[in-house]
Amino acid sequence: MREALIEAAFQLFLEHGFERTTVDDIVARAGVGRRSFFRYFPSKEDVVFPDHERCLTEMSAFLATSTDGEPLDVVCDAARLVMRMYAANPEFSVQRYRLTREVPSLRGYELSVVHRYERTLAHYLRGRYEGDRNGALRAEVQAAAVVAAHNNGLRTWLRGGGHGDAAKAVDQSLAFVRQTWDSVGGTTESGTESGTAPALEDDVIVMVAPRNAPMWRVVQKIEKMLGDDQP
Repeated sequence: MREALIEAAFQLFLEHGFERTTVDDIVARAGVGRRSFFRYFPSKEDVVFPDHERCLTEMSAFLATSTDGEPLDVVCDAARLVMRMYAANPEFSVQRYRLTREVPSLRGYELSVVHRYERTLAHYLRGRYEGDRNGALRAEVQAAAVVAAHNNGLRTWLRGGGHGDAAKAVDQSLAFVRQTWDSVGGTTESGTESGTAPALEDDVIVMVAPRNAPMWRVVQKIEKMLGDDQP
């Protein structure tokens, strides 16, 4: 029934648009009652992102058992769980990507989901960097970088219609984070800093954000300044 509701919803979204489609329309197309709809989905927006709760649970479970290895590598592996979720159903993923580009409310919902992934990764990293003087900051920066890189690779694949190798696109983006972090100096397992920052050769971006601005909002503004306003 859950899959039937998702299929009916997307048929209607494509035919009439997201805003003009109601829950009553969806249950009528699926041939079920309203109670059945809300048993599976709290809102119409949740039909568009049906697997993120499961993926977040899987990510948390994966991180909970990943107590060894380089922390940045671990969170990169955790981010790949999201990629695999999208790659498991390319046609649906591409339809969802196109729909979220057109509907502002879905865009906001998607950003809130992205933020939850980022907080999950940052929470893990804070635990791994406990005792490091800059551990909390390091965790926030690395989590934001991994999420932004993962989404960049995933967008590349989605914009190509879901053709090609999604894993390769995401791996290339995550490798950039790994290489960039290594070039400026990472941390040892004990939390001490290593390496020195190289001279800046590329353009430097300066932005101002409120002190209490969430990290996903800061990343979004940076992406806009770089000429890519998609998450």
